[in-house]
Amino acid sequence: MTHDPADTPPKFAIGLTGGIGCGKTTVADLFAARGASVIDTDQIAHALTAPHGAAMPALLEEFGPGCATPEGALDRARMRALVFTDPGARTRLEAILHPRIRDATAAAALLANGPYIIYVVPLLIESGTWRERVHRVLAIDCPEQVQVARVMARNGLDEAQVRAIMAAQVTRAQRLAAADDVIVNDAGLDELLPQVERLHLGYLDEAARLAAIPNGRL
Repeated sequence: MTHDPADTPPKFAIGLTGGIGCGKTTVADLFAARGASVIDTDQIAHALTAPHGAAMPALLEEFGPGCATPEGALDRARMRALVFTDPGARTRLEAILHPRIRDATAAAALLANGPYIIYVVPLLIESGTWRERVHRVLAIDCPEQVQVARVMARNGLDEAQVRAIMAAQVTRAQRLAAADDVIVNDAGLDELLPQVERLHLGYLDEAARLAAIPNGRL
């Protein structure tokens, strides 16, 4: 893992990822309740693309006024439809958002006061740049049919729409292969809590080890 020299001392960091509907937010909240500093890139992206968000001027210049809602936020539904049909649009969108998200996460990390940091990054594996920024990758996993059912209930999308979103992400097998740790989230809190607690205790140990090393490298 590499560190920005400004980040002194470096914090033990975990990249939490998972496919849509796997329960990333639920798991991140459980770690936060145990004292972890959670930095959610989706929340940062929403702030950047809200009315008067820092990314909106560049987005409007790149995609035109049709990319915004009447309130001045990014029209996420319209943009989602565009990037699914036009790979070039995805590249242009990411070129605007990703550097800003990176800067915002780095700033948030400097202010983090928990024993370790959890970065919630839905497209961590896909991005190709996050792996070097974290010490461990934690994948939240569940069967694909569970994903589909959850997202249909939560977002009101039909199955074809959900599966199109899933198809734009890495496969379940690829995500599991890239993970250092896995939490299975398919059976409710009673099964989820022991998994979170076990990893939390391990992360505390690793964070203490890192803090004791002068150059901050495990």
